Amino acid sequence: MSKAAITARIAEGVVSIAAGDWDACAGTANPFTSHAFLSILEESGSATAATGWQPLPIVIDGADGRPAAIAPAYGKSHSQGEYVFDHGWADAWERAGGRYYPKLQIAVPFTPVPGPRLLLREVAHAPALIAAIEAVTDRHGLSSAHATFIAPEQLPLFETAGWLIRAGTQYHWQNQGYAGFEDFLGELASRKRKAIRKERAGAVDGLTIRHLTGDAITEADWDAFWIFYQDTGSRKWGRPYLTRAFFSLLGERMADRILLILAERDGRPIAGALNLIGADTLYGRYWGCVEEVPFLHFELCYYQAIDAAIALGLKTVEAGAQGEHKLARGYIPVPTWSAHYIPDAGFRRAVADFLAREREAVASEREWQGEMTPFRRAP
Repeated sequence: MSKAAITARIAEGVVSIAAGDWDACAGTANPFTSHAFLSILEESGSATAATGWQPLPIVIDGADGRPAAIAPAYGKSHSQGEYVFDHGWADAWERAGGRYYPKLQIAVPFTPVPGPRLLLREVAHAPALIAAIEAVTDRHGLSSAHATFIAPEQLPLFETAGWLIRAGTQYHWQNQGYAGFEDFLGELASRKRKAIRKERAGAVDGLTIRHLTGDAITEADWDAFWIFYQDTGSRKWGRPYLTRAFFSLLGERMADRILLILAERDGRPIAGALNLIGADTLYGRYWGCVEEVPFLHFELCYYQAIDAAIALGLKTVEAGAQGEHKLARGYIPVPTWSAHYIPDAGFRRAVADFLAREREAVASEREWQGEMTPFRRAP
């Protein structure tokens, strides 16, 4: 099917599409591709044209007049908030006289969580949707289109379409049917077990840890967490990506899919970690504190997340991007993937050469990291 034969449209934001129609394509397993989450980003002023994330969902309608396939696409005027870094590509392209921005991003803003990037009622719609993304890129004179943190099962769809593939690494914890945290510790080398027990004991000394979800989360809790988030955001990114309104809307519309973990001293919250609950995964997203306590970050973001995943019967904890320090805490290296459409032949060749070398280095490093996990080795 040629690109010219495909009938697609660019919707006026996620909010312009009915929630039921969006979620019929997105499914319910991954909370970040839901209509609720993406519309909250938009309505809260977090992901908008003004912040460099112009919502441009690309839609193919079915014979019934309802969306059959959707790409959560954004027009980007910068490369912030993506976690798959292409600043070097932008610099090289612009030094050669090209114009890298705007570009098209198929992603969940500010969210390095693997998931579907082609939202499909039927997988048969995938080739047409990819062709529609390419057509939007070509016809609007954009430098490129990037689908980041692709669910592994969708990677072959982009490979078949000829997109360039980029590899990365994250660190995920995997539940082997543990009955409790001590079961998990039993799989670790003795020295590592002792180190983790010591970290946990020191981190929570004098503190109360609360797990909150659903109606138990109050606006006062969000006020406290907003302060934590601002502290982390100002140190990592210069200014936070999300607005205060985002958190209130999240609590209002997705409370049952939230796990907010707070650490309190004498009844006052001093640190918190925000997680979202998927069908089989606990997704750690944001953390912050107003009091520095040794190892409290590891306790709230990693160990408490493991406790929660075991209690909820979830298979995986995904604790965000990067962080080799997760290896010592039982999180193992797993590959992540992105796909890139670059119309200019010369630029494409240069990027393809870079990616081939980068993939080899990433795979080699991941293999080495796999030997650094704390699990007991067979004799």
